[in-house]
Amino acid sequence: MRHFAILAFACLSLAAAPFRAASASETIPPEIVQRLMESDVVILGEVHDNPLHHLVQTEAVELLQPKAVVWEMLTEEGAARITQKAISDPEKLAEVLKWAEMGWPPLAMYLPVFAASSGAPVYGAMVPREAAKAAMEAGPATAMGADAARYGLTIPLPPEEQAAREADQQASHCNAMPPEMLPNLVAIQRLRDAVLTRAIRQAIAETGGPVAVITGNGHARKDRGIPTFLSRMEPGLRVFALGQSEGGAIEGDFDAVIDSPAAEREDPCATFLKEG
Repeated sequence: MRHFAILAFACLSLAAAPFRAASASETIPPEIVQRLMESDVVILGEVHDNPLHHLVQTEAVELLQPKAVVWEMLTEEGAARITQKAISDPEKLAEVLKWAEMGWPPLAMYLPVFAASSGAPVYGAMVPREAAKAAMEAGPATAMGADAARYGLTIPLPPEEQAAREADQQASHCNAMPPEMLPNLVAIQRLRDAVLTRAIRQAIAETGGPVAVITGNGHARKDRGIPTFLSRMEPGLRVFALGQSEGGAIEGDFDAVIDSPAAEREDPCATFLKEG
């Protein structure tokens, strides 16, 4: 088994009770390791462009040795084209996945996670652009198609929850979104949660699990994301949701949170400020 040391973790800590990190030198504290090893579905959240978060995911996948891995970043078609040979050749993998066209951070950050999967089947759960556009124009139920009612997308959110989600979307878009756009952004998020859940359920049905899920923190959160779907649709599954914060900052509820320093990045709101 390969081990990837995270030497840059200067302040690794565990932020969600009842867990506490035993030592700053540990990548994943033993309490969390025990929980993820006992789970059928392990949702590994991330801030997409933080390389330290991907190294935590790598170690978790190595420990779990899942029977399948579900990826938010891959389309269903792209996942079907992946081979072990492609995983061993970064340029080939980028070509197979059409990675440069999808707008994610550099593939190099995710390569250790692919390598740690040990040949487990890969499931893609990225919402294609056409479906995202349909969700914005006609709602998530239209974009989901025949499965919409099964996944609860035909039911509007309670007004308080809708307002809270719109406020979160506004904050995450630098408070620069026209108010009329916010319901559309919430609709897309609900659609993505549903598509990820559908892929997880398929992976469980076809492999028996355990299943690892590589996704953003927003989809991993227990109060709003994938776990809410799974608790309703697959109540017998043992689901563990891991969030990864930066400098202690994270939104939502998780079974545990691992903290790391923020990634170096340009101010994401600079473009909005210039335009304003």
